Formats: sequence, C-alpha cells, structure tokens
Amino acid sequence: MKALIIGGARSGYGVARLLRSMQYEVYLVSRDDFEKRFELENRGVIVSLNDQDTDAYDDVDLVVKNPGIPNSHPLVSRFDHVINEIEIATQFHTNGHYYAISGTNGKTTTTTLLYEMLLRKDESAVLAGNVGISLSEKVDEIGNADVDVALEISAFQIEGTPNFKPDVYALLNLTPDHLDRFDSEYDYYQAKLALIPNSKVFIRNIDDQNIVKLTAKTENTLDVSLEQQADITVTDGWAMYKDIKLFDVADLKVVGRHNVFNALVAGTIAYMAGVAIVEIQAVIQNFSGVNHRIEYVDTLNGVQFYNDSKATNPESTEKALKAFDGNIILLAGGYDKHISFDLLQSYNDKIKKAFLFGESKVALSKVFDNYDMVQDMASAFHKALKIAKPGDIVLLSPACASYDQFENFEARGDYFKKMVNDLK
Repeated sequence: MKALIIGGARSGYGVARLLRSMQYEVYLVSRDDFEKRFELENRGVIVSLNDQDTDAYDDVDLVVKNPGIPNSHPLVSRFDHVINEIEIATQFHTNGHYYAISGTNGKTTTTTLLYEMLLRKDESAVLAGNVGISLSEKVDEIGNADVDVALEISAFQIEGTPNFKPDVYALLNLTPDHLDRFDSEYDYYQAKLALIPNSKVFIRNIDDQNIVKLTAKTENTLDVSLEQQADITVTDGWAMYKDIKLFDVADLKVVGRHNVFNALVAGTIAYMAGVAIVEIQAVIQNFSGVNHRIEYVDTLNGVQFYNDSKATNPESTEKALKAFDGNIILLAGGYDKHISFDLLQSYNDKIKKAFLFGESKVALSKVFDNYDMVQDMASAFHKALKIAKPGDIVLLSPACASYDQFENFEARGDYFKKMVNDLK
C-alpha cells in the first residue's frame, strides 16, 4: 500500500512514522524543509521538497494532508478523498477514549486542564492535536492502548476526519476566524459543527448565540452556561454537572470569567471519564494556566508583563482585556486574516496606549483611540517601556496570527518573554 503525505511539520512527521509502522510505502511532499526530515528518511520515508510535481503520485492508495494546507493546493485538489493524521490515528487506535475540544477560543486551556485531570486517573493519558502534539506520533508510541485522550481539534483538522467518533465533543464558542482560508463565516462554522453527528456526547455552549442558532438539543446533548440554567453551570459559587458539585470556583488560580467556563467544561468531561471529584478539585487548585495565554511573565519596576501571544483573533484579545481593570499598554498586530476588530473598540477606557505592528496595524488603528503604529513587535515593546509607569500592565495580546513575522504564536510569545527577561 502506498501513502502520500502532503506537508511536513509536526503532523506530517507523526503520520509518516505511524504509516511506516503499519508497513505503508510512504511518500512525503513538503514545500519547505523540516527539522526531522532525515529521521524520516532513515525510517524509509521518501521525502520530496517539490510540492508542484502534481503528476508524480497518481497511483497512491491513501492521501493525508497537513491541516495547515488549504484544499485549493494543486496537489491536494488532484485527489477526491484526502484525510488528515487524526483520521489515520483514530482508525488505528480503536481502544482510545477520545475527548475532543474545539471552538474559536479557549481550546488549549480547556484541553490542557482536562489532560491534567485525566492524568490523576491514569498516568498514561495522552494530550494531542492542535496543542502542537501529533496524535499519530503518540499512537505510534503507545499502539492500540486503552487510554484516555484529551484532543484539541481545529476546524482545519475536523475537515479531514469523516469517520472520527469522539466519546465527547465540546464546542466552546463560535466567532469569525480564518476568513483567509474559509470563503465565509458560515463555512468556518460548518467546519466546526461537522463533528457533532459523529459524537457520542455533544457539549454545547448556550451562552453563544451562533452555537444556539446552528445546533439543536438532542438526547445526546449537554448544555453548558454561566448565564442561565443548564446541565452544566455554576450555582452558589460551585461548578455543577447536573446535581453534582465538581469544584469551588473560588479555587481557580487562572484569571477571567472565560476560564471559569473552560474549567467547568474540563471538569465535567473529566468526571464523565471517571476522574474522582477530589482529583478534579486538586487540579483546579493547582492549575496556573498554559504558556502564551494571559501568562504572567514578571514585574519590573512596578510594571507587570503578560504574554498572551495565543490571542490570534480579537475575541481572544477581548478576554485578556476583560481580565484586567485598566492601565493596559497593549501590543497588538500580526498576520491579516481579514476579520473585523470592531469589538475591541469598547475597551479603549482600559487601554493607556496601544502599540500596533505587522500587516494588521492599519486595520487595528481604526478601533483604538490612543495608538502608535510601528514596524514590528520589538519596536512596540521598546516604545511601551518608555511610557510604562508603576501600576501599568504591558500586555502582548496580538488579536492576529503570527505568520507575517514569526514561525508561530509560540515563537512570538517566547520572543516577548526573552525581551522581558533581558531587562533584568
């Protein structure tokens, strides 16, 4: 059997490993060189860095693409049936119990929190997916083991998983994003909704009007809300799943109302997966958040620095702005995904000044009252230092993807933290 993998990086590497273990003849095509190419070649994978040779792979039995590659790519569009690495991994890993988390925002925090809880039940639990960990690589390591999997799954990943059937699918929210890739908001939303029919249990956020409009409650649906009565909610300060007290909301260390919601979903899924309530509570009391998501970096000369590089859309930046009372010096900008920033306009009273950079700086300038446009994040950072006073908060929360100036949001956040640490 021959398999063609389109795209390298983490997912391409992972699925190439798994398919070789399954005795496939594997061809991997990537436009760019990638870190582990030589390791794959040593495993017998035939790697090509020419992704324009569309006629060379007509006789393959299986086509798998990196979720970051659009369906319009010439090599992808040649084939009628193209899947992704999650589809391959879950077809092989039939003994896994999959808890899938999606939504425009909050996925990584919720999935990571769930994973920490699942570890309290079984140390072999797996974290994978859009968190930057290839599920195929994990499955290649564990085989068909009976384990729980906390899976962050993006719209791009759902597109290529027609047969994936998670035990639980939680859709946290729906707001416009990735309009550089999808033709419309509707198409983006439909990509997120496509996993619902295949899910044994669907958890839907009924505080989100887009989700309410586009989904219906069925016997397999659990509603979650912070604003009204629901199957999963907060009552008298307690996170509740039906009549079961999961944890005291006051024990949460991470800031922001959105994190109460994230913890509520994670705690409910963990309880459904068999994690003891006392273990759920222990994780809640110790969880300090994930890297690059309203991550406290340091306080220097009375100025606090927060890294929110994972805020790759305005809704995510809005959550960061809500988490603080004011005196914010905002660093924002990056790759232009052709989405509106208008919702940030109502937070001008909290923002001392915004320093805007990257492709989106002109579009962002239309929503802020007090701003300065600069070339790059480093320039924004150093200008912020000149006006920062004790009690101020320097917040990197870009509201944009990183691809115009950085490899990914992690690299952007790490660079911000390095600049802060270099001040010491």
